[in-house]
Amino acid sequence: MALNRDALGFTTEPLLHEYRWQDIVLYNLAIGARRDHELPLLFEGADKQGPLVFPTYAVIPAWPAMLKLFDAVGGDMLGIVHGAQSVTIHRPFAPAGRVFTTGRVAGVYDLKRLAQTTFVSETRDEAGQLLCETSWDIIFRLDGGFGGEKPPKAEKVRPPERDADFVVEESSSTEQALLYRLNGDHNPLHADPAIGEKAGFGQPILHGLCTFGHVARHVVNAACGGDPSRLRSLEGQFRKPVWPGDTLVTSGWQEGDHLVIEMRTRERPDDAPFSNARAVIAPA
Repeated sequence: MALNRDALGFTTEPLLHEYRWQDIVLYNLAIGARRDHELPLLFEGADKQGPLVFPTYAVIPAWPAMLKLFDAVGGDMLGIVHGAQSVTIHRPFAPAGRVFTTGRVAGVYDLKRLAQTTFVSETRDEAGQLLCETSWDIIFRLDGGFGGEKPPKAEKVRPPERDADFVVEESSSTEQALLYRLNGDHNPLHADPAIGEKAGFGQPILHGLCTFGHVARHVVNAACGGDPSRLRSLEGQFRKPVWPGDTLVTSGWQEGDHLVIEMRTRERPDDAPFSNARAVIAPA
């Protein structure tokens, strides 16, 4: 199915996402939360008011809307990879509840050999209050050359030429992608060795959003005193694949009102799989 440029502007109806505290814990485990210093992310607590909803959980209620947008734009799903992601938090999620997400195709672009779509979403609570916004750039490696317009140039966000203000190093599990897919992204690229080989990666790769969640945790633990409510936004580009079991090394530099973020792996330190990235945090 060829990429459908006429899908530009397609908007979903508000889609219900109902979640329990168990869903929150599953997501937090899937992005690497650890018992020793992140227990509030993993335990509902004696007062039953927890667990804490991590800000990047915003991508989970948006996922059903994204699936409808994928259906609208078409394209060869074997060739898709995540190009960039942003999350902006306006209000915290309750530890359990019902929320509604609307998704929209904001861009369909031609990169000659490749193609790109931009999907955006808004998630609101039952009272209609805006909780979060997301933006997703999806690369279609097998669908370029249809004569469409080029995407707008992304702003360059480069680390300054000085030592980072923080560096967080953390190993992922070889089962990390198998755990993350339980949140709803069942793309076999992240589980089936045969699909990983056919797609040109040699093996299953980690979800970009799993990497995204790990990086967000590193920012929260290093720059927010462990308080996830202080992370107001995170955005960046996925430049290289990450494999389950890789050791993720996230560096951050304070630059004015934001942090410049870059994530490399110990296994391939010359590559920066998540870069051109920044985070905004609220004062303590």
